[in-house]
Amino acid sequence: MEKIYEFYIQTTPEKLWEALTDPAQTPKYYFGNTFVTDWMVGSEYTTVNPHAHGPLGRGTILEADAPRRLSLTMTALWDEAVTAEGASRVTYEISQVEDSCLLTITHDQLRVDANEQLFGGWPMILSGLKTWLETGRTLTTPGSLMYT
Repeated sequence: MEKIYEFYIQTTPEKLWEALTDPAQTPKYYFGNTFVTDWMVGSEYTTVNPHAHGPLGRGTILEADAPRRLSLTMTALWDEAVTAEGASRVTYEISQVEDSCLLTITHDQLRVDANEQLFGGWPMILSGLKTWLETGRTLTTPGSLMYT
């Protein structure tokens, strides 16, 4: 199964890429989480949150073509049920469209009946990312409050 999300964000590809990979920015829209990695192909990463009891995710960087495409594996660790789902893949594609960017996220390699926790947060994350890049403000969503 795959889930595809498309958002138009008024920004540049470079600023969007930076927001996706900068540990100072990801907590602003990604549930307060940071990715600990060097973003090099083949490198491992860990998703952490200062208010969580341990790592929330891990994976491997599969592709990093700044500022156009980022692909990584993802194994969720925040709950035994989602960890049991195993690894899936998340791919971010950035395309310039006039004064905006089209961000397409494809979350695939999911089981047909995969636990919705694996992909259900994307609308909140992407809405927060759009708001952050266009206004410099953060959203208060159920996901953003999860670990506060």
